[in-house]
Amino acid sequence: MKTFVLCKLAPGKEQTAVTAIRAIEGVTEVYMVFGGWDMILSAEADTVDKLSGLIVSRVRAVDGVAATETLVTTNL
Repeated sequence: MKTFVLCKLAPGKEQTAVTAIRAIEGVTEVYMVFGGWDMILSAEADTVDKLSGLIVSRVRAVDGVAATETLVTTNL
């Protein structure tokens, strides 16, 4: 299961947050972007429960992550 997570980062904490997020197991890509969000990451997990744990317990726990929005991919 693959997902994309949009992240808003706290001013002044962007670099440390990005470094910490890149080190999280299951996070496959991290991009800084301009616009309403500061960063987009992609992540993979075997189940919805593991994906939830990855995002809630790991990504959202990083100091400097102010908000997230998760977009779960699907096959049509």
